[in-house]
Amino acid sequence: MTQINFTLDFDKIKGEVVRSDLNEVIKSSIVVILNEFMEKERDDYMKNQSYDRTENRHDYRNGYYEREMILNIGTINLKVPRTRSGEFSTSIFEKYQRCDQALLLSMTEMVINGVSTRKVTNIVEQLCGKQVSKSLVSNLTKKLDPIVNEWSSQPLNTNNYRYIYVDAMYIKIREYERVVSKAVYIALGVNDKGKREIIGLRIDHAESKENWIKFFEYLISRGLKSPRLVISDAHQGLKVAIMEKFVGSTWQRCTVHFIKNILDVMPKKNSQDARELVKSIFRAPNSKISRELKEEFITTYEGNSKYHKAIEKLDEGFEDAIQYYVEPQSTHKHIRTTNVLERINSEIRRRERVVRIFPNQQSAFRLIGAVLMDYEETLDTGNKKYIQF
Repeated sequence: MTQINFTLDFDKIKGEVVRSDLNEVIKSSIVVILNEFMEKERDDYMKNQSYDRTENRHDYRNGYYEREMILNIGTINLKVPRTRSGEFSTSIFEKYQRCDQALLLSMTEMVINGVSTRKVTNIVEQLCGKQVSKSLVSNLTKKLDPIVNEWSSQPLNTNNYRYIYVDAMYIKIREYERVVSKAVYIALGVNDKGKREIIGLRIDHAESKENWIKFFEYLISRGLKSPRLVISDAHQGLKVAIMEKFVGSTWQRCTVHFIKNILDVMPKKNSQDARELVKSIFRAPNSKISRELKEEFITTYEGNSKYHKAIEKLDEGFEDAIQYYVEPQSTHKHIRTTNVLERINSEIRRRERVVRIFPNQQSAFRLIGAVLMDYEETLDTGNKKYIQF
């Protein structure tokens, strides 16, 4: 038998195969090459050729078995050599293990990025000519659990967080054969280096003082110290929880939500000047001018009964909405609203629309946690800073 001598650069082959169109002729060629390589591996292990008879042989050839190799560019069938002792093993599948993992990771990535389980199975079938079940995709995503759990419980005492933003959004979860609405609590912190980190995720029942307290206790148990500012909307239970759990912190009421609350009780017609004046109150360069603009609004419209509710709301919530003026001016545009959290919420919502109803709370935590981990990697990379102190 003529001996075939050759060496293979697997990284090069992989690169060429990935870039090719992989018609049946090319697939067949790859199968021949890999089968011959495995045959040579067995010859090297045996230290002889087929049908050679030597006194010192330590094993015997024992035919072949078939095995599929699923690559991210298709599926091929190989004839894997074996020996009687079973001690011989080929390195082919080790070499290509990264390919298999890349396929599985790609499937998981598709789910995280909002592709439905059904669509993932269709995409994999088109790419690989191989059917995968919905349960396989679901089981793959479950492998995210320890990763997400570790991320969500990482210590918070390694950084000092000057500002934290908190908010809650609602999702639908199937629970005991009923579809219920649950709140997703999220906290984002800005550390002393001016960089953002997502520091908290929890899924619980509807917003309440008790549930916000539980969320803050969970952050504190991981080492979070009271920040300078806590920025949020004006949910009553949230306000009380902030005062109880973050002693010494100042609450900054989101000015976007506050302005909307005021505008909602103002007349719809002939109120453009009044609306612009309200907005200018919170765009002022300092607290002195902001107070002057507030007094101007009250003086101008207090004689008009249609503005009484707006004046009452403005007067009642004004001080809580201008706490950002105490901080350096360079921070004002970042810390007077919860807009940074609204963008994160929209990322979650984009993925959540595909799912619509989560099968259980753990699946919701897993997917939302994976989305947040992925999003966090895009925040303030390199030398970028969200806030310059």
